[in-house]
Amino acid sequence: MQKKKLLLAASLLAVSAVRAQPDRWQQKVKYTMKVNMDVNTNRFAGSQQLEYTNNSPDTLKKVFYHLYWNAFQPNSMMDARSIELGKTIINGKPDWDSRVRDRISKLKPDEIGYQKVLKLKLNGVEQKTIEHETILEVQLSKPILPKSKVVFDLDFEAQVPLQIRRSGRDNPQTGVRYSMSQWYPKMCEYDYEGWHPTPYVAREFYGVWGDYDVTINIDKKYLVGGTGYLQNPNQIGHGYEAAGTKVAQPAGANLSWHFVAPNVHDFMWAADPEYTHITRQIGGTTIHVIYNDDEAFLKKQYEALSDSVKKRNDNSVDKYIANYRAQWKQVADAAVTVLPFIEKNFGQYPYKQYSFIHGGDGGMEYPMGTLISGPSLGTAFHEWMHSWYQMMLGTNESEYAWMDEGFTSYASTLVSAYYRSATSKEVTESEVSTGPRRARNSGRNVHGGAYNSYFGLAKSGLEEPLTTHADHFETNAGYSAAAYSKGEVFMEQLGYVVGAQVRDKILLEYYRLWRFKHPNVNDLIRVAENVSGMKLDWYREYFVNTTKTIDYGIDSVWDVNGKAQIRLQRIGKIPMPVDVVVEYTDGNKEMVYIPMYLMFGAKPVEDESIPRIVKQDWKWTHPLYTFDLNRPSSQIKSIEIDPSQRMADVNRANNKLGN
Repeated sequence: MQKKKLLLAASLLAVSAVRAQPDRWQQKVKYTMKVNMDVNTNRFAGSQQLEYTNNSPDTLKKVFYHLYWNAFQPNSMMDARSIELGKTIINGKPDWDSRVRDRISKLKPDEIGYQKVLKLKLNGVEQKTIEHETILEVQLSKPILPKSKVVFDLDFEAQVPLQIRRSGRDNPQTGVRYSMSQWYPKMCEYDYEGWHPTPYVAREFYGVWGDYDVTINIDKKYLVGGTGYLQNPNQIGHGYEAAGTKVAQPAGANLSWHFVAPNVHDFMWAADPEYTHITRQIGGTTIHVIYNDDEAFLKKQYEALSDSVKKRNDNSVDKYIANYRAQWKQVADAAVTVLPFIEKNFGQYPYKQYSFIHGGDGGMEYPMGTLISGPSLGTAFHEWMHSWYQMMLGTNESEYAWMDEGFTSYASTLVSAYYRSATSKEVTESEVSTGPRRARNSGRNVHGGAYNSYFGLAKSGLEEPLTTHADHFETNAGYSAAAYSKGEVFMEQLGYVVGAQVRDKILLEYYRLWRFKHPNVNDLIRVAENVSGMKLDWYREYFVNTTKTIDYGIDSVWDVNGKAQIRLQRIGKIPMPVDVVVEYTDGNKEMVYIPMYLMFGAKPVEDESIPRIVKQDWKWTHPLYTFDLNRPSSQIKSIEIDPSQRMADVNRANNKLGN
């Protein structure tokens, strides 16, 4: 009996160890902000109280704030970097970001952006500050001790820049007045690596999770959407009020919009007097879609269309406007369609609302919402999936852009494929439930576009390791293909290495263990190793840390004593496990699976319809590998390496013999 008790205790301990949450401290913020927006001068004044909890073991002698809008001034780091990259010509075009180009250098004083901290206090004592363009350094009069809490109070003012990048005003592409992202002095992240006072040059963001209480006082003609839950909807109206409620707006020219947002690392909003607001409900989540419905603007857009596009709208501006509105409604309906699939495959959405808001300069993700420049479903799905791979998991995007953009691209590709299946009249209900897996099983990789982009990068001479800081890539083209495409390939190829179903379990476990904890690549790899039972550090080493490539080929085939001998060659420098499908002249097939030595394991059978033979593992030191079959070569119709095309083999021309 005692022995059984000990065994039971040991079993329970093992289970709890597997399910234990990783322990990594996080700083904590609590913002209370009030701003008064002047829609005539495009300026606002604000106050901010920040309750800051130092959960680190370190004593902090200084802190840093982001002042993002100071980037929108001539000769800023963003301006200089964009112009410098524009000197590089790739495929006949300057390599600058087309949304920035050299436009910042031409901004006039009333068009630039700025954020000025007028006064800053720590626990009531005014502090010395040093402005470093987009970073504010605060030299503390009294250090912040470990495990202690302090309060910062500051007054600030800002001018909204003409639309340049993500945030700004009066973008002619959208007609939206205000896209208000990166709009307030934001505390920089302090983590196990120290402070991250990353200047605003081009790329992504990193922030501290906490609670936001934001009040925006603005002309009452404007409709506001963004992060958080509106606390006074029945005073505001504009589509936020409860059904059947008679809205009682207070007297005066302005409205005060009061939002709260729990456990987020940023706060975005947008405002326009011509916004239309539609909502959908799914479970406990409200979907908001807010878009510019200014008919004068839409008619002007129609007039600028080419004759061929006008013809597609029957040369009717009314039909063009109707189609435009229908597309925004489709965004709302599509969100309802795909959310169950998203939560099943990537984890539960933890907030009560999400907003798709017309604005910005393309697509840009924020907590509980996104700014999108048009009703593209692909863009909408991509930005929403950032809620998982940035808003909840929150890797440092500057250091691990590919873990944000790449994993988001991977997920949104599957969401888009699922949506196409779910809305197609040609598929059955059971096929809809499996969604994009149909495409995978048919032999077509739904991530093929990302693979082709990565192959182009690998052959272009522009590739840099994924470990490169996002702002430090030598080309915009190299950054985009690396972060988005190679990052997507990393995740799909991981399914090739460990098995697709195992990879799917890894993603859910990664979400469960690391949401709201800023994981890095090593954290991801450890989850993958624990779930798969394999060693995978080699995969990170080769595919992330280097620009080495994968290339396998069929070298030769011969017979020995009536058995076919097949020799494969590793031409590229990255070693991989290899799937080889042999088809015989009688129509039968078999899978020959060759694990890679450094894995110390083998993936499970993925396709039960084909018999599988597991061969001896292939040592990475050996460029050649030979295996035999129980049939002569005369009975072989074809041999193919990686018929699923999930291995990122840069030269597939030598992957197949026969037909």
